[in-house]
Amino acid sequence: MKRREFIGLVGSTVAACPFAASAQQLRKVYRIALVHPTNSIIDMGQNSPIRSYRTFFDELRGLGYVEGQNLIVERFSGEGRRDRYAELALNVVRLKPDLIFAIGAIMAARVKIATNTIAIVTVTTDPVVVGLVTSISHPGGNLTGVVVDPGLEIWGKRLELLQEIVPGLSKVGFLATRLNWELPQGQGVAIRQAAQRLRLTVSGSALDEPGRETDYRRAFAGMSHDRVGALVVSDEPENFTNRKVIVELAESAGLPAIYPWRENIELGGLMAYAFDDVELFRHAAHQVDQILKGANPGDIPFYQSAKFELVINLKGAKALGLTVPPSLLARADQVIE
Repeated sequence: MKRREFIGLVGSTVAACPFAASAQQLRKVYRIALVHPTNSIIDMGQNSPIRSYRTFFDELRGLGYVEGQNLIVERFSGEGRRDRYAELALNVVRLKPDLIFAIGAIMAARVKIATNTIAIVTVTTDPVVVGLVTSISHPGGNLTGVVVDPGLEIWGKRLELLQEIVPGLSKVGFLATRLNWELPQGQGVAIRQAAQRLRLTVSGSALDEPGRETDYRRAFAGMSHDRVGALVVSDEPENFTNRKVIVELAESAGLPAIYPWRENIELGGLMAYAFDDVELFRHAAHQVDQILKGANPGDIPFYQSAKFELVINLKGAKALGLTVPPSLLARADQVIE
């Protein structure tokens, strides 16, 4: 057979098998690393009690990636030890996975320092403000992801909601890591600026070791000393991991609090103005899919949360001696009786 005829035969065979390329792709086994600063490794899976992880793996399955078949997932936790995040990031990079899914701005930053070649997808606050990228729409480099807030003005909205539910509120605590409280143009600055507009005073309750319950107890003792009248909880992943501790401490202190996650309200918290973590983790799964199929992460725009839900716990309000205004109840997406 002549060479030209052979090439033609191969071409005809490929054309007759339109699914050959996709079948070949499915036969490949992909390796991704999942890295969280504080969550337990056993919670980072398909059957996790945390719905964002369940969403992530369900979406990957729908896209054709099944753990144990064509997907290997290696899980890592920083256990709240910030002094070890950099070492953890290096250990993850040494394994040379196809992609690293790093939760939180600080963990993503450590991983980005450790590699400029392995693709990174992250869930983060504003990636420009925290220095991960210079543009949300054109991130460049080896990193993209999803953003948990549509802009720092969201913190002003949360303060306004607290003002509505707490009569005569004058001083508010902000539970965040020290870096977040002090970062120029970060959430600490944004909430102080919003408080000034609303004629409120903000007391920062900076967490130095957010992986430790003792650090949260110290922060709440400081707020009690400062006599704050309500609390805003930052959306950092360490606070999500410690959500039960935070809700219990706020309840013990008789402190009305607003949270960025609905899970806090399911645990008994008062109120949440919460981003849709299901929406965000679903988009993150699609970004992972694009990258594994060959897309450059730097060409994939960050996806910003577009949906927020107001969730109010009437039982929690009653326990705090608060009456929820009818106008606020009317705006709520969900009211827990």
